[in-house]
Amino acid sequence: MCVRFSTNIKDRSGAIGTDLHRVCPEWVSAIVVRHGESVLYVHPKYIRSFLLLCRDSMLYQIKACIDMCCVDYPFRQHRFTLVYMLCSVHYNFRLRVKTLGSEMDHALSVTPLYASAGWCEREIWDMFGVGFVGHEDLRRLLTDYGFQGHPLRKDFPLSGYSEFRYDDSEKRVIEEPLELSQELRNFKYLGR
Repeated sequence: MCVRFSTNIKDRSGAIGTDLHRVCPEWVSAIVVRHGESVLYVHPKYIRSFLLLCRDSMLYQIKACIDMCCVDYPFRQHRFTLVYMLCSVHYNFRLRVKTLGSEMDHALSVTPLYASAGWCEREIWDMFGVGFVGHEDLRRLLTDYGFQGHPLRKDFPLSGYSEFRYDDSEKRVIEEPLELSQELRNFKYLGR
């Protein structure tokens, strides 16, 4: 299967996305092409194999994982969506790959393929609680080691039950029950 490259970068990404879908239809569950840019939905158990194909194939040469992120949809069966932003410097196009996961599933680590994914996987684990099988150094990155919970989940409480503050008179940190007072405000629209 050969890819025909156009001069337009966005058209090139759409053509390569549809070509990848044709090459491995059992790995790719869906493809969405919007404005010439491809978004491929890959089954979670095939994500590492799919990215290995993208990286090592002479047709695609996707050698860089630019970024990874996670999106939380708490009321879906597959709560988390992992998004991989990939780039082929040789052919000058970008590709977005998404995979789904539930709260009890662990995703496959792609750090053996892309070393830059290690930091992103640690951040996703710390903020969302998505574990990665095969990651060598999965530990807290942005929160403290004793922190309970994962702050970017949609069900994470916005306010805790106690607050910590430094008291000048006692010269120490004091823990107090949290008091949030907000007065009722009524905004009137002054249309002109």
